[in-house]
Amino acid sequence: MRAKLREIKQQLHERMHDPVRQTGQWLKSIMQGHFNYYAVPGNLDSLGVFRDRVLGHWGHSLRRRSQKRPISWERILALAARWLPPPRVIHPYPAVRFAANHPR
Repeated sequence: MRAKLREIKQQLHERMHDPVRQTGQWLKSIMQGHFNYYAVPGNLDSLGVFRDRVLGHWGHSLRRRSQKRPISWERILALAARWLPPPRVIHPYPAVRFAANHPR
């Protein structure tokens, strides 16, 4: 997770002056892919931490965009509600998945 967060932080620095909509769409696709792979039962806390860290990096990037008044955290949270998907478990337990494919 640390390597992916480091990569996202670097990309956000490079995309600092891109439109917010474009960056939000990019982050949404990155996070959805991460959730699709790691959203197994028992891993929900880790997904929440990942989302919070991405939000922190994005907020930091948005606050450093100009020398004018910085964007408020209320606005950043509104953007997060719009673009960042909430963490949720996507994959069922293996026993449930196996029972669906091979009923007895």
